[in-house]
Amino acid sequence: MDLRELPLRERKKARTRQALAETALRLFTEKGFEATTLDELVDAVEVSKRTFFRTFPSKEDVALATDNELWSVFLAEVSVMEIRGPVTATFLAAVRTALGRMDDGWAERFLATRALCARVPAVEAHSLRYCNDTTRASVERLTARLGRDRGDVSLCLAVEISIAAWRHAALTWTDDGGDGGLPGLLDRLDHAFAAIPSAVTVSA
Repeated sequence: MDLRELPLRERKKARTRQALAETALRLFTEKGFEATTLDELVDAVEVSKRTFFRTFPSKEDVALATDNELWSVFLAEVSVMEIRGPVTATFLAAVRTALGRMDDGWAERFLATRALCARVPAVEAHSLRYCNDTTRASVERLTARLGRDRGDVSLCLAVEISIAAWRHAALTWTDDGGDGGLPGLLDRLDHAFAAIPSAVTVSA
């Protein structure tokens, strides 16, 4: 999103959030997650701890800001987009839209975040919890839009399968060093979702 579209106060908040996220990721990468203190982070951005905690609940959350950028846009898109056809197709369309709205540096930050997760168990654990929260929120948005019961097994499984397809695409892309940039990630995403029909019927 172009920050110029936001009111002045919201622009300031967004810039502070961005500065904290980018600085934290740089410090965590250079010095290590545990070795970087909150005091160092807020001093580098020239904000108070109070401002930090109004923006992020914890160090783990600021480390995963790149993930939050993507999935916040995704959930907003699911809430308003036209839904037709398979839920997996809707999920793919929403993820593609969200990726298209990320800024030019997002892919590089996402790669750095995934590398941080691989090195720091606490960040990886937080990432898995965040994934569970996003899955639950996705189910809630889609059940509300489709007028389905929250316990609808088919819908829940469709979302879980979609999350698995995303994770496969994202992890293989990061394992290959972000090969092809964001277009490369989109290609892997399309390939993973195209494999869903045959994947659910795989047999010995």
